[in-house]
Amino acid sequence: MIYTDMNNLEHYRGMAPHLDTAIDFLKSHALTELKAGRNDVDGENVFINRFGYETMAEEAAAFEAHEFYADIHLVLSGQEWVGVTDMEKMNVTAIDKVTDSVDCDGPVENRLYMTPGKVLIVFPEDAHKVKIAVDGPERVEKAVVKVQMK
Repeated sequence: MIYTDMNNLEHYRGMAPHLDTAIDFLKSHALTELKAGRNDVDGENVFINRFGYETMAEEAAAFEAHEFYADIHLVLSGQEWVGVTDMEKMNVTAIDKVTDSVDCDGPVENRLYMTPGKVLIVFPEDAHKVKIAVDGPERVEKAVVKVQMK
């Protein structure tokens, strides 16, 4: 897991080729120009999903993880907490290989405060619980960059 500010993203170059592609895109494009839904960057290697939702109580939010992709979470408007826990501490409840989705349960080890300008990168070993309300339900607009790692 990496939690940083957008202006520090350059420090993470060289970790993985597709991550470099994602960083290049994020540094050279305005996130507000992304259309709703999928935005292609480099085929299945790097793409961005833009969407919105209402935040909720932590108990109502669900953990997920991925086997093949890292996620770069970027809040465009609003605020939320994201819980992150190492997969070694999670109980896997379902795996969907087609969508690269791993459902799991467990404790939240880390709560990260996400606002515009913050960047959270979660890797396949990081279960993450998004949509957690800060001061009550609110609308969040978000972009998640999917970066193939395996």
